[in-house]
Amino acid sequence: MLRRKLGLFLAIQIFLALSAFGQGGYKAEAIGAAPAEVPATLLSTLAAQGVRVSSDQGATLCEVWLTKSLRTNAAANPESDILYGTLTEGALLGVLHFPKDTPDFRSQTIKAGYYTLRFALIPQDGNHTGVNPYRDAFVLSPVTADNDPAKTLSFEDLVKLSRQASGTPHPGLLVGAPVSGDAFPSIAKDDSGHWNVQIKGHTSGGDLPLAFTVVGKWEG
Repeated sequence: MLRRKLGLFLAIQIFLALSAFGQGGYKAEAIGAAPAEVPATLLSTLAAQGVRVSSDQGATLCEVWLTKSLRTNAAANPESDILYGTLTEGALLGVLHFPKDTPDFRSQTIKAGYYTLRFALIPQDGNHTGVNPYRDAFVLSPVTADNDPAKTLSFEDLVKLSRQASGTPHPGLLVGAPVSGDAFPSIAKDDSGHWNVQIKGHTSGGDLPLAFTVVGKWEG
């Protein structure tokens, strides 16, 4: 009888452990300044504090540092499928670090390293229908190839540059998500099963909260 109870107890403990493993999540926390691996021309433009996203088990997924001041337009793009219409297309948003090879939103493998984030809008054409409910894209390029923070890139030039991150004909990118609540930094799972990190950016006109998907992919 004792042996049977012990066996039942162990079975329950194993089930609970496996369940907890399957429900693993992520957390976001504030970190210090970007390291010297980032080129000095970029480093001087970045905020002194960044954000780290890690798993519940403590493994770092990514780190991101926004610029001290995000570049914006005088008038916002009013389209309903654009979340951050005040951001300047092609302008630098910040720098992101992947400590290990990581898939982007298109499931393309982005190699471990440091990448610039620039703002772009996903084109409205047949090749991109259903990519995401919103057109906001945070495009990745290697910091070694994209180290002029003052430059504003055309969409075509940004795509060419970002191909160095993805290693494919498509740019490497993360997609924008709606800001939810007022906790910064934070991360939450949305109705699509995507994990979105939420960061407070700053502009010449005040704070600009941003959110983008760091775990999730296009299912189209």
